Amino acid sequence: MLNDRTTPLTLLATRRSGRPREMTAPGPDAAQLAAMLAIAARTPDHGKLTPWRFVIVPTETRSALSALITTAYRAERPQAARLEIEAMEAFATQAPALVVVLASPRADSKIPLWEQELSVGAACMNLLHAAHAHGFVGGWLTGWPAYADAVRDAFGAAHERIAGFIFIGSPARDLEERPRPDPGSVISTWAP
Repeated sequence: MLNDRTTPLTLLATRRSGRPREMTAPGPDAAQLAAMLAIAARTPDHGKLTPWRFVIVPTETRSALSALITTAYRAERPQAARLEIEAMEAFATQAPALVVVLASPRADSKIPLWEQELSVGAACMNLLHAAHAHGFVGGWLTGWPAYADAVRDAFGAAHERIAGFIFIGSPARDLEERPRPDPGSVISTWAP
């Protein structure tokens, strides 16, 4: 949990993603996960549309999700190699906690779809920040399962898309810092 020695800027500066396959227990309990999701929902949302939804995948249903993903993958790719199948089988069972974030846009709104999609991404990022603030590590994955209609249909409607699988747990080892862009390569000052 956030404590007096940890400032919000330190949290932002130290957050890094963890590999879900390298996460271990403990994960968040139900109250901690609910608090994280409440924080994630405090995201920019032009028009107050809430163009996203969170679906918690409880531990006891993870093997069913694994079976669904694997079956859908085999149906789409009957010639898949053993390692591909094993990766699909393991996908849903990584890390102690899993939240599926769905983009649920409102096509009837005057708010552009692009702005709604940006809000979805911000909600995912807020969830990762909330996990870090609670002392956990998070990992945001997409991959084949995020784009498979059969997987999406298990969570939502045809107009929705899976924005990501957010895995949350404790790191099994120290997280490595990855290379970050040089600020000078991504920041400029506009001059007319």
